[in-house]
Amino acid sequence: MSTKGYFRIRLSTIRPSEDIPFAIYIYIDGKMVEYVRLGDKLAAEKIASLHGRDTGESFFVEEINKPLYRDYVKDSMNSSKINNDQKATILRESSIAILEDLFEAPDVGQAIEETKPIVKDLLEFMENAPESVGGLISLSGHDFYTYNHSFDVSIYSLGLGSALGFDKKTMEELGLGSLFHDVGKRMVALDILCKRGPLDDSEWVQMKMHPQFGLKILNESPNITDGIKAACYEHHESWKGGGYPQDLSGQEIHPFARIVALTDTYDAMTTQRSYNVPMRPVEALNMMKEKLTHKFDPEMLKAMYSVLFKMDNAA
Repeated sequence: MSTKGYFRIRLSTIRPSEDIPFAIYIYIDGKMVEYVRLGDKLAAEKIASLHGRDTGESFFVEEINKPLYRDYVKDSMNSSKINNDQKATILRESSIAILEDLFEAPDVGQAIEETKPIVKDLLEFMENAPESVGGLISLSGHDFYTYNHSFDVSIYSLGLGSALGFDKKTMEELGLGSLFHDVGKRMVALDILCKRGPLDDSEWVQMKMHPQFGLKILNESPNITDGIKAACYEHHESWKGGGYPQDLSGQEIHPFARIVALTDTYDAMTTQRSYNVPMRPVEALNMMKEKLTHKFDPEMLKAMYSVLFKMDNAA
């Protein structure tokens, strides 16, 4: 038996000392074993202890209970008993768990549809609890991997979109585009994606194909907007030219792609990876302004400083 039919959760999303409305499983010796029964409770101390040892691959809920889990998280987000910093953690951990499941789905169009409620939840939280938005960003000491990275890029992109005055509908589309900007990496060899250290020339050629791979994947599904496609296909273009895959420049590059180019680079520079030490947020932005300025829309780069100021808890 595999994990098919189940999705991962983090125990930090479970409310302590309350009845849990779904069973929680662990995967042992090739099979799912019920760990917490429907209606059981977990003490706060046990949740904290187990979560502290969880790499994100330990606890599962049945796929049929995904709507129930989402409603459970929504109840937490609306609870007056939970402070905004705790809500930020719950929203982050629950979103990444669901995104991990969706990113592996064969039907990307359906995955994007199922991701829309996550983006709406993020926008609602950013509007209602702006002082806690920094809690949505992972600590810089966390390892860099696809789900965390895509989520963080989306938070930064939504912050930048807000600073640029985008309307609600545009923000929702930007949120989806930034979350799925690296969808083409599912067609890049895993040993390249996970390599500890810089890529050699042949590996780099394959890695640079991920925008084309992503566009191909997105084109297989109807009703995916041009903005979402552009965020995927154009986010490695450069403001002054010389980027890939089309060597576009300036206003030729879609605004979503210009945003993701900036937030993608910023997150990579400030997050722990196997072969680099993360930079402090202001240091990263200053380097982008001084040494990489040719790559980014100057007005967007300027606006990113205001986003960083609002998210100073992420520093």
